[in-house]
Amino acid sequence: MELQLSPCRLLVTALLLLSSRTARSEEDRDTLWDAWGSWSECSRTCGGGASYSLRRCLSSKTCEGQNIKYRTCSNVDCPPDAGDFRAQQCSAHADVRYQGQFHEWLPVYNDPDNPCSLKCRAKASGHMVELAPKVLDGTRCYTESLDMCISGVCQIVGCDHELGSTAKEDNCGICNGDGSSCRLVRGHYKSQHASGKTEDTVVNIPFKSRHVRLVLKGPDHLYVESKTLQGAKSELILDKSGQFFLDNTTLDYQRFSDKEILRMTGPLGADFTVKVQLVSGADSVVQYIYYQPIIHRWRETDFFPCSVTCGGGYQLTSAECFDLRSGRVVVDQYCLYYPENVKPLPKLQECNMELCLDSDGYKEIMPYDLYHPLPRWESSPWTACSTSCGGGIQSRSVSCVEEDMQGTITPTEEWKCLYASKMSILQPCNTFDCPSWIAQEWSPCTVTCGQGLRYRVVLCIDHRGVHAGGCNPVTKPHIKEDCLVTVPCYKSIDTLPVEAKPAWHKQAIELEEVVTASEEPTFIPGPWQPCSRTCGAGTQQRAVKCQVLLSFSQTVADLPDDECEGVKPASSQPCYRTPCPGGESKEEEKRGDRTPQKEELHDWEYEGFTECSESCGGGVQEAVVKCLNKQTGEAAEHSLCVSSRRPPQLLQDCQTQACPPRWKTGEWSSCSATCGVGLMTRTVACTHRPFADTNRTVILGEEDCLPPKPSPVQACNRFDCPPLWDLHPWGQCSQSCAGGVQRRRVLCKQRLADGSVLELPDSFCPSRRPPSQQQCGNKDCPPHWITTDWSQCSVTCGHGIQAIQAVCRKQGANGQYSTVDLKNCSKVAKPSRFRPCFPGNCEDSLRPNPTVLPLKKVHIQWRKAKRVHLVVGGYAYLLPWSTLVLRCPSGSFRKGHIRWLKDGKPLMNLSVTSQGYMKIQQVQPSDAGVYTCVTGQAQEHFVLLIIGSKQKLFAPESLLLESSKNRRPASPRGGPQELPVSLNRYDNLVGLLLGLKNSFQNEKYVASKPHWSQMNRSTDGRSSEFSIPVLLTADSQRLDEVLRDISEGRRGAQAERLVAQLLNELIATQGDNNESTLHPTERATSSTEGPLVNKPTIKAHTSRAKSPVIIQRPKKVGSSATPESVVYVGAPVLLQKPVATLELRCEALGEPHPSVTWSKNGKEVQRSSRVDLLPSGSLRIQSPGKGDEGLYTCTARNHLGSTSLSSYLQITSGKGKSCVHSNRTGGSCSERSNSSQSAELCAGQGCHLRWRLDAWSSCSASCGGGSQTRRIRCLKGPIGRSREVEVRQCLLAGRRPTNTRLCNVVPCARWATTSWGLCHGQCVGSSLATQHRHVYCQNPNGTKVSSRMCSAFRRPSSVKNCSTEACALRWHVGAWTQCTATCGRHGFQSRLVTCKHHRTGKSAREHHCMWRPRPPSWQRCNILSCSRTGECQDSTRYCEKVRQLELCPLPQFKRRCCVSCRNT
Repeated sequence: MELQLSPCRLLVTALLLLSSRTARSEEDRDTLWDAWGSWSECSRTCGGGASYSLRRCLSSKTCEGQNIKYRTCSNVDCPPDAGDFRAQQCSAHADVRYQGQFHEWLPVYNDPDNPCSLKCRAKASGHMVELAPKVLDGTRCYTESLDMCISGVCQIVGCDHELGSTAKEDNCGICNGDGSSCRLVRGHYKSQHASGKTEDTVVNIPFKSRHVRLVLKGPDHLYVESKTLQGAKSELILDKSGQFFLDNTTLDYQRFSDKEILRMTGPLGADFTVKVQLVSGADSVVQYIYYQPIIHRWRETDFFPCSVTCGGGYQLTSAECFDLRSGRVVVDQYCLYYPENVKPLPKLQECNMELCLDSDGYKEIMPYDLYHPLPRWESSPWTACSTSCGGGIQSRSVSCVEEDMQGTITPTEEWKCLYASKMSILQPCNTFDCPSWIAQEWSPCTVTCGQGLRYRVVLCIDHRGVHAGGCNPVTKPHIKEDCLVTVPCYKSIDTLPVEAKPAWHKQAIELEEVVTASEEPTFIPGPWQPCSRTCGAGTQQRAVKCQVLLSFSQTVADLPDDECEGVKPASSQPCYRTPCPGGESKEEEKRGDRTPQKEELHDWEYEGFTECSESCGGGVQEAVVKCLNKQTGEAAEHSLCVSSRRPPQLLQDCQTQACPPRWKTGEWSSCSATCGVGLMTRTVACTHRPFADTNRTVILGEEDCLPPKPSPVQACNRFDCPPLWDLHPWGQCSQSCAGGVQRRRVLCKQRLADGSVLELPDSFCPSRRPPSQQQCGNKDCPPHWITTDWSQCSVTCGHGIQAIQAVCRKQGANGQYSTVDLKNCSKVAKPSRFRPCFPGNCEDSLRPNPTVLPLKKVHIQWRKAKRVHLVVGGYAYLLPWSTLVLRCPSGSFRKGHIRWLKDGKPLMNLSVTSQGYMKIQQVQPSDAGVYTCVTGQAQEHFVLLIIGSKQKLFAPESLLLESSKNRRPASPRGGPQELPVSLNRYDNLVGLLLGLKNSFQNEKYVASKPHWSQMNRSTDGRSSEFSIPVLLTADSQRLDEVLRDISEGRRGAQAERLVAQLLNELIATQGDNNESTLHPTERATSSTEGPLVNKPTIKAHTSRAKSPVIIQRPKKVGSSATPESVVYVGAPVLLQKPVATLELRCEALGEPHPSVTWSKNGKEVQRSSRVDLLPSGSLRIQSPGKGDEGLYTCTARNHLGSTSLSSYLQITSGKGKSCVHSNRTGGSCSERSNSSQSAELCAGQGCHLRWRLDAWSSCSASCGGGSQTRRIRCLKGPIGRSREVEVRQCLLAGRRPTNTRLCNVVPCARWATTSWGLCHGQCVGSSLATQHRHVYCQNPNGTKVSSRMCSAFRRPSSVKNCSTEACALRWHVGAWTQCTATCGRHGFQSRLVTCKHHRTGKSAREHHCMWRPRPPSWQRCNILSCSRTGECQDSTRYCEKVRQLELCPLPQFKRRCCVSCRNT
C-alpha cells in the first residue's frame, strides 16, 4: 500500500510546488533554476524566527547555487511570561527517560564550540548532555547577540534583523546610527564625611540611558533608587555581588574589598538615582560614565498647504522641537540646549500640478501667497565694535517681519519665522591683537672707559608685524640707559659742562622712532635719503606727507598739508660723512686739539629737556643732548660727533606740585548671572596721594574728583535663559503642631536677554514641577483643657450659676486627639467651672436682692491636711493647724463688697481676699465660732469647731452660754437677734464617729481583720492611708435622720451599728458629693458611667485608660439560692446556703491588656481540683466550704503598672453573729436572730436595693464636645415589686453612677476660604475677568481635613467674576488687502485681526478676546470671468525664491514667474 501511494504523494507535492511558484525572474530565466516558492511559516511567533523559501533545478545537470534561502521574521518582543526559547526546547525532553530516569533539564548558553546544538544540564545531578544536534531555527546563538541558528549553523544577523547584515547599534541604541541621539556623560563624586550626612546622591541617570558604569573606591557602599514615568518609586540595596533586576533593568554588581563596580547595559526602564551610604572613615571617590539620550529632538513638520489649488505650486516644511518622553511639542530652547541637535532646513516640493479647469484660463495665485506670506528674519546693521583691538563685540537686533502686498513691513511673532534659523545677534570683532612695544637688543656702551650710555630701538608692532602707531606711550620701554666700562678715564675738567642750557622747548627726540599714521591727520616723515656728498658737508632730503589711517579699511590716505595741525617736520638737514682727501690736519691725532674739519663742524649741545616723567606729584626731566652742525645750527647724526665728548646725563625735578584727586577702579567681578543679563561690579573710589615721595593714598569723597565717575557696574551674559522653575519662599505653617501645611508659589519663568522675565505655562519647564506644599509642624501639641458646653442656668429668673466639665486632651502629630492624665495640664490654667448667669428678671422683682448659695453640709476632718476649702452653709469639725479657706458663693454680687462676721461682729485679724474668700491660717481653738457671710440683704452662717486631743470638741464658751440663756447677739445692723444656728447640734454624733476612728486605727483591730489591711493596696507600695479621705462630708439631712433614729429609743449596740453604718457610708462615698472640700484647681470631672473603676491612685479617672483598671460592679451582700453563684470582686460575699460553684469575676481593662492573678490572705491561690482560674480572669471554687473563707484579692498588671481589688468570703450556718466586710463599705457586724434577720442583714429586702438608670439625653452639641445627662433613681425591693426610695439608701449597694458625660468630642469642621486672588483670570466679558480662591475643610484648630467632614454644609464658591481694566479688550480689524486676482474664482484678500485694549490700543493675546466671535481675516473677492492675455508678468510674490532655488526650468514655475525667469 505504501509503494502504491508514494507516486500519488509525489504528484500532489509537485502540483503544490507548481501552484506555489511565482513567475520566474529575468535572472532565473538565464539559469537552470525555477522561480522561488512562497515563504514558509515563521519558526517562532515572537522574538525573531526564521522562514525559508525553496526552488527546484529544471535541468538534469547540477545547478549552481542554493535551492533554499532564509529570512528573519516575527521580529517583535515576546511577552515577559513567554520564557526563553532554548529553555523551552530543553523542557520538552523532561518526559523522555535519560539513562533510565526522568530529569528536569536547564539550558546551557553560549557554548563556544557548537552554539547551535541543544545542550542541557540536569538540575538534580548537574550532568550536561547534548539532547539534539541542532536547535530549532530562530534560536539565538548567544544571549547577548542577535545572531540566530538556522539549520544548525550560526548566521550573522544585524540590528536591522536582516540575515548577513553587518548593521550594528551605536552607543545610543540606534541601528546604523551615528551616535548623535545621545551624549556621553562623565563625572566623578567625592564623599564628604565631615558634613554629618548618612547618605548622599552621586548622580541622577535619566530614563533610557545606556552603558552605565560606576566604580566606587573607598569604604562607602552604593545603592540605587528608581522612579518611573508614572511616579512609582523603588529602592535596591546592593549588599552582595550578583545580578539584580529593577524596573525592567538588569544591574550587574560586584563588591570587592576596596571597591565596588556597578554596570547597567540599559536602556534604563526608569529614572535612576545612584546614592552612597556613608561609612565612617576615609572619603570615597565614585567615577561614572554613561550615554544619556537626547530627549528633545528636532522633528520635521508636515508640508504647509500648497500655494495653489491647481496649475502647479509649491509647499514648505518646518521643524519643531519634540519631547520624546512626554510626546509633546516644546519650545525650541530645549533642542538648542544640545549642541548635537542640528535643526533641519525647510524642504520645498511641488504640489497641485494638475491644470486648472477654468474656462477662461487658470489663476495661479492662491491665498497662501498673500494671506499666509512667508515671514522672514530681518536684522539691523551691526553696531560699532566695542574695542579697536584685542577682541570686541558687535550686536544687532533680529526680528521676525511680514510684508504685505503694498510692501509694508510689520513685525510679527517669532514662531512664524522658526522654519529658518534665527540670525545671531552678537558677533566678535577686531579679534586681532593690539599693537605692542617690541624692544631690540642694547647697543654697545658709548665709551671705552668710565660711565657712558647705551641705546636700543623700541618699535610699535601691530598684528600684521608692521611697525605702526597705536601703542600706549606710557608703557613704552626706555631707549637708553647708563652703562659703565670698568676702565678709568682721565679727562680735563674744562670739558665737562658747567650747567645745562635753559629749557627752550620741552621736546624729546627719541632715536630710531618711526611715526605712523593714525585716525587723526598727522605729518608723517619718510626715511632720510643718502647724503648729497660722499665727503665733507652735504644735505639730506626726506618726504614729509600729511596722512590719515582709514579705520574701516586699515589703509593710509594722503591729505593736503593744510589738513594736518602743528609744525611740519623738516624735509632736509645737513650731513657730513668723511673729510674730503687732502684736507686732513697733521695734528688730528693729538689729544686735546680739535679735528680740523670734523670737530670744528659738529659738537654736542644740550637742547632743552624731555617732557616730565609725571604730570603731577613730582617727576624728572632729562636734558636732551644733540649733535649740532656749528655752521647751520641744525641737528646732525650722532655719529658725526665724537662720542667720547658726549656730555653726561643731566636730570632735574619737575611737576613737584601734588596731584589732584583721581578716580581709582578695581577689577571687575564675575558675572552675577550665567544668562538673561547679569551684572559685573567693581570698586570705584576717589583717591589722593598727598606726597610725591610716597605711595600712600587716602580715600576722599566722590565730590572731590572731577566727573565723569567711571561706571561701577556693567551688563554681561546678555542672552536668553532656558525656562526654569521659580521657587518662592515657603509660607508660614498653617499650625505650629499636630501636622500643618505650608505653601509656596512655583512658577515656570524664563529670563530674556533684555532683563525681562517671561512667565510661561508649566509644560515649558523641562523638569518635574517642584512641590508647592509640604507638611510642617509634625510634633505633638501641648496638652490643654477641653470643656463641655455650659449647663443650663441654675435658676429660671434672677441671678444663678452655670457649670462646665473639663478634660485634659492632647493633639498628636497626626492630628488625632487623645485624653491624657490631668497632671499633664497642671501648667495650664484650668477653666473656671462656674460662671454667673441671668436668664431675666423675676416677675415679682425687677431687681432681685443678692442671694448666697450655701451648701448644707457637715464636714469632719478625718486626717491632717495643709489646707481645706469649704463653702458657707454648714458645720466644720477641723483638726488644729490646718488652713481654712471659706468661700461665699454670691452669684453676680460683687466679691469685693462681701462682708464677713464672726460671732456677729466684724472680723478684725482674719484676712479676706479680693475674691471675697475668708482665710484662717492654721486654725486654733480660739478660731471656733459662727462665721457669717453678708451680701447686701442676704447672709449665710458657718459653724467652725475644733477637734482637740482625745477627740474633744472646742467651741466659744461665750456663745455656749448665750445659747443656753437664749441671749441675742448683735446683728449686722446693730439690732438684737437670736442665735442664728445651734452650735452643738451635731456634737454628740460627731463624737461617736470620732470614737470609731480610734478603734478603726487600732493596730490590733486591723490585725484581726486582714481584709482591712490589704484593701486597695496596689503593688507600687503606696500607703493605704490615701484611701482614707481628708474630710468626711455628709448632708445635714442624713445626720438629722441618724440623730432622730437614736433619739427614738435605739441605744447601745443598735446605736453603735447606726453610727458604724454612717461611717461606712461616708468613707464609701468620699469624693462623690464632696466638691466643697477640694481646691477649685484640683477638682476633676469624670465622664465615666456604669460600673466603678478601681485605679492605683485616688485621682479622677478619664474615659480612656492605658494603665490597668478593674471594673467594680455593685453586688448585694449575701448570695442567692441558685446552685451557681456569680459575684464581682469588690463586694463582700456571704454564703448562707450551700452552692455548687462560686465564681468571683474580675473584669480588668488596660492597654496592653493586663494579666490577672489571684491571692488569698496575701498568698497566691494554688489551683486544685476544686479551685480553677478561668481564661477570662475569674476564679471558680467548686463546693465552697469553711476552709475557703478569707480575703480574695484580684491583681491586674501590665508594663504601665498594676492595681488590686478584694472581696471577703464568709460562709455561715445562719446562726449567731455575722460580720460582712468589703473594701468599699468597711465592716459591719450585726446580731442575727430569726425574727430580725430580714431587717438587719443583707439577706432580706435590703438586698434588693439597686440603682435605676434612665437613658442618656441627646448630646448638647453635634461636634466639638457636648454633654449628656440622665436620671438616676434608687429602687428597693425585688424586680417587679420595687419602689423608689431615697438615694442615700442605695449607697450601700455601690457607688452612685455619674449622671453626666462628654459626647461628640470630635472637633467641628467648617469650610474655610483664602482671600480672593488677583483679578487677572480669563476674560469672560467686557472689562470682566475671573478671580479665584481656595476652598477647603478645616477643623477649629486650623488643620486641613477631608472634604467629607464638611459635606453637611454648603461649599462656598471658589470662582467669581470681577471687574478689571485689563479685560477692556475687543477685536480690532485692519483694512482689506488688495485682491490677489482681478478676476476668476480664485481671488482672495486678507486683513489683520488683533485683540487690542479699547483705550490704550495695546495688543494682547487672542484668547483674551475669545469671549466674542473672532471676525474673519480673509474672504474671496473679484469673482468675475477672466479673459486670456499674453502679457508676461509675475503672478506670485515668491518668484524671487523660485529663481534662487533654480526652479525656472520647470514649466509650471516659469509660467507663474514669467518676468523673474525671463533672463535665467
